[in-house]
Amino acid sequence: MELEELYRRDLSLLVALQVLIEEGSVTQAAKRLHLSQSATSRVLARLREMLGDPLFTRVGTRLQPTQFALDCQQKLQAPIAELSHLLSPRVFDPAQCQQTFTIAVTDFALQALMPAILERLYTEAPDVNLEVLPVQHRDLKTQLGSEGVDLAICRAPGKSAPLMSRNLGLVGLRAVVAKEHPLADALLEPDHFREYPSAVVAVSDGVKALMDDAMAGLSDHRMLLRTPSLGNALVLLKHQPLLLTLPSGLAEQAGVQHDLVVKPLPFPLPPIDYHLFWHSRTGEDPAQRWLRELITDATSPLLDGQLS
Repeated sequence: MELEELYRRDLSLLVALQVLIEEGSVTQAAKRLHLSQSATSRVLARLREMLGDPLFTRVGTRLQPTQFALDCQQKLQAPIAELSHLLSPRVFDPAQCQQTFTIAVTDFALQALMPAILERLYTEAPDVNLEVLPVQHRDLKTQLGSEGVDLAICRAPGKSAPLMSRNLGLVGLRAVVAKEHPLADALLEPDHFREYPSAVVAVSDGVKALMDDAMAGLSDHRMLLRTPSLGNALVLLKHQPLLLTLPSGLAEQAGVQHDLVVKPLPFPLPPIDYHLFWHSRTGEDPAQRWLRELITDATSPLLDGQLS
């Protein structure tokens, strides 16, 4: 039978057939179907017409199914169970999840945010699989649409419909120094960047431009290192009285992990809004909703410029 013909049939009658066979009574079936007895009798008449079989014979007060009706019941059990599962409210248990998620991130998000996300993710859902890809700002819609990426963590790329988004927080710049640094207990001033050597962790996503603008007026300062890697810059802290400038979030993380002092910079800088993006196709999926909440909770302390 073609789908168009199947669509024109009232398939809910097949569920009524299942109930009639289980109850063996029009009266009892009517109670389960929340119908009147006369309406249930009409349902039975329509079933007989649709299937071309009497379906039941009366034996005393009971309805005895025909062999054809019993054959239908056997064939209907699996698809009715599948439909019931499909139409039931979806309950997501992260502890049982074995799904694969794909997340596109910037260099900053990879270094500053993913460690916190991974810690939370594998604590709650130890059997999930994760693939992390570089975000493509110009092709974000394609990444989240036809390429099947679940989520992207990045700055806003402009007009994003049909993408959905949530603001995660702000990314600015901070300085970190060793606890033995002469300025460890001082408030930083612009002249300090002329007095002491510096290094910059310059990552993509607009943070590099912020750093360049901030340093433009300090022509005589000594820049020892510009690197996208925090690990490379941390090596110099052991050998130089260094002022290390890096994005907020990454700065707080480095302060906790490497026992450093985090300081505000002595010049104002506009922060970058960081967002979580996803396609409307995944908007109502329970696993995706759980993952979005997890990422928001895991990253908010870093993007607020503090660690809980």
